Amino acid sequence: MTRPIAISDSANFYVSAERIFDPTLKGVPVIVLSNNDGCAVARSDEAKALGIKMGEPLHLIRDKITAHGIRVFSSNYTLYGDISRRVVAVYEDYTPNVEIYSIDECFLDFGGFKDRVAHAKAMRRDVLRRVGVPIRVGIAPTKTLAKCANDIAKKNPIFGGVLDMTDPSLSDWLLPLVPVGDIWGIGRKTQAKLQGIGINSAAELRAMPLRQARAMGTVVLERTVLELQGEPCIAFDDVEPQRKGMAVTRSAGTPMQDFDTLFQAITAHATRAAEKLRQHGLVAGTLTVFYHTNRHRADRPQYAGSRTTRLIPMSSDTFDLVAAAKRCALAAWPKIGGSVYAFTKAGVMLDDLLPLEDRPRTLFDLPRGSPALMTALDAVNTRFGKKTLVLASEGMSRSWQLRADHRSPRYTTRLSDLPVVK
Repeated sequence: MTRPIAISDSANFYVSAERIFDPTLKGVPVIVLSNNDGCAVARSDEAKALGIKMGEPLHLIRDKITAHGIRVFSSNYTLYGDISRRVVAVYEDYTPNVEIYSIDECFLDFGGFKDRVAHAKAMRRDVLRRVGVPIRVGIAPTKTLAKCANDIAKKNPIFGGVLDMTDPSLSDWLLPLVPVGDIWGIGRKTQAKLQGIGINSAAELRAMPLRQARAMGTVVLERTVLELQGEPCIAFDDVEPQRKGMAVTRSAGTPMQDFDTLFQAITAHATRAAEKLRQHGLVAGTLTVFYHTNRHRADRPQYAGSRTTRLIPMSSDTFDLVAAAKRCALAAWPKIGGSVYAFTKAGVMLDDLLPLEDRPRTLFDLPRGSPALMTALDAVNTRFGKKTLVLASEGMSRSWQLRADHRSPRYTTRLSDLPVVK
């Protein structure tokens, strides 16, 4: 028998996280902005009712913000990540298997529970009590159906935040209400193709012949049709898969026009990438550096540079990664008139990741770097705060750092940001 799968997501997660520590935000319109305070990436229900759209640039809605008293926040990823961790900790008290899908969504193994709705409602109450974030739960025989159930539970208060669609008759009643474009895995191009042949709902897609589905959208669309029919095709990952690669990229707070400023940003990104490798017990075999100008500024000169190098031996040492990043950045730098360009984004990507103990050895594989030094570096920055110790090439002024003019305190991870009751 197919085991029921649930997916739980947090309602307007970034906004909900901000509201935990600021009761004055409840019942008022709130938006959270993207990196560099560029556009709205999270909106409270009140902000949505005012017509604020996902991804709408901040400079286009300033009048609306002033007119309606909309509260505006910069993204506070440190806070959101910690709140997400706390929510997952509650989930782990209610199910033996949790698969983290995103910062605000998790797939949960609900097999073995007799009254799944009651179990999910108890979990909702516990998350709200222990963390302060409202969640919704969809339950079904497959991940795709569970996503549909979750989406319906979001939009229909009659379900009380929990919908169990393991009963086929319930699926028959509700799937006609799910637009085909809202189905997990259906992108805009596939949606247009499906609507072009008269498939507009999840129920109509479920009835699509498998051969036709494969011809139109390859095996991916065929699997979606099978999942809507109740046949699991997307495995539940009880164990987190090993990372194959990682990236650290950021937009610049102010444009970077000289190599020294650009390399300060690249040093910071390479340093963070090395920290992440060590946290996961991994080493990298390939490093890529890229940077580019603002593609949306037709009035400015455009340039995009990228170079890749092998790391031999494979490494997670900060000095190794920064040295390799500098070689790549110099190789990609414009040969003529580099200062003419205003670079607005840079990043470091790592590939060919392996556990440290599995890295290949060579005949002349001499020890490089200093594991003890890296351990000490991580210990200092963990105890006294990030950026307590940095490489000199990262600089001190850091004019390239992201703008975050409206960021709330990092209440749960920084002692200096703890609320004080007087």
